[in-house]
Amino acid sequence: MDIRKVKKLIELLDESGVAEIEISEGEESVRISRYPKAGGVAMPAPMHYAAAPAPAPAATAPAAAAAAPAAASIAAKKDQAVTAPMVGTFYASSTPGGKAFVEIGSEVNVGDTLCIIEAMKMMNQIESDKAGRVTAVMVKNGEPVEFGQPLFIVE
Repeated sequence: MDIRKVKKLIELLDESGVAEIEISEGEESVRISRYPKAGGVAMPAPMHYAAAPAPAPAATAPAAAAAAPAAASIAAKKDQAVTAPMVGTFYASSTPGGKAFVEIGSEVNVGDTLCIIEAMKMMNQIESDKAGRVTAVMVKNGEPVEFGQPLFIVE
């Protein structure tokens, strides 16, 4: 099998969400996997999650009264938020300086790519789990994100 074909298969595997691929040509075959084998069984890479942040200290009464409307607003938007499914680095586009997948005002459907999160040198496309209009982008390009952190508000 030609080494150029093998390199092309590796590139295709990196670009897709596929974890493993096996190709046969006549008597030759090649298997390419993202994960190392342990005891003959493919093992997925370990997932690392950040610990939950420490609770904030109790606020004084005037500050708590002022924070109540903001908390209600955040709670109302929470069900409209698209959150980070993993810890990593947020990228708004597929290439540095490229056009963002979505911007404020963009219409999205379920399954549309919203951004990329790089985790352990792997680029993971984050898809919308709801349809609607993007009303807020909560993270800047290149910023680290935590598991469960709101990325977008889709109404």
